[in-house]
Amino acid sequence: MRIAILGVGSIGGVLLSSLANTDAELIAISRGPTSQSLVSEGLVVHTPEGAIESIPPERFEVFDSESGPVPEEFVGSCDAAIICGKSYSTPILSQIAEDILSEHGVALSIQNGMGHSQQISSRVGTSRTLGGATTHGAWRDRHETHWVGRGSITVGSLDGSPPNGSAKSLLDILEDAELSPVWVDDINRSSWEKLLINVAINPICSITGLRNGALLESPELWGQSISVLEESLTVARASGMVIHPLEIQELLLEVVQATSDNRCSMLQDLMTGRRTEIDSICGYVITMGEGLGVPTPLNSMLRSLVRGIEMSSQLE
Repeated sequence: MRIAILGVGSIGGVLLSSLANTDAELIAISRGPTSQSLVSEGLVVHTPEGAIESIPPERFEVFDSESGPVPEEFVGSCDAAIICGKSYSTPILSQIAEDILSEHGVALSIQNGMGHSQQISSRVGTSRTLGGATTHGAWRDRHETHWVGRGSITVGSLDGSPPNGSAKSLLDILEDAELSPVWVDDINRSSWEKLLINVAINPICSITGLRNGALLESPELWGQSISVLEESLTVARASGMVIHPLEIQELLLEVVQATSDNRCSMLQDLMTGRRTEIDSICGYVITMGEGLGVPTPLNSMLRSLVRGIEMSSQLE
């Protein structure tokens, strides 16, 4: 099976290193310095168990998405494209996925935020698009990936249909890679749950500059996290999602405890002067709330504050 990883950041690095232990043919699609590092040095991953794994550059092919059109040898050659890139890069990654997938190949999005799978499906088709979410925890330091917590990858079809042949093959190889894939009948609900957790953790930790576990050390911060979770849950339930408040709060607690030493991806972006995904996290809740007539003042405030930090870093 030939699999392309589109976006080799923290989670993309986890997938690439894990799939390197299978018999899959791999293509790493990244850009700029990351792409150059993959070609010259390969990939270094610090596993949750403390081991350091080095994946040689010979184990995968590399395409720099900034270098121009997809090379002819990659066009129509992939059985699966796993999209891990930032939410704002979804349009270009969707186009690349369309170019590299074979006739029956499938695209899987495990990006933060909501709405990405629908964007991808507009290019490759609904029947060939899978929604996904992951609870694997990771962060990236220069050219090394720190995999700080094992989790699972939730996968499902956009129309609720059972997995087809290509999807089954992808699930099998993700299982072989010990990435713990789980097929669900309602991927939209799973995506909402992941979004709610992101809303409750990422903006607050990014604004304060704290690791995830600090939320539990401060009653004030934890109270704010619960408050924005409840506001966002009101929007989710108004959209038709059946999510119990106590269950999502328990899930939030579990995630924070499991990733207590982790700097969330949004904080990592701010620390390195990169654009964040605040518009596809809080921004998605705000947009949905506006359409449903549900006020979202906390999400609006958090989005404004994160945007302000982005602006200040650009002025430095």
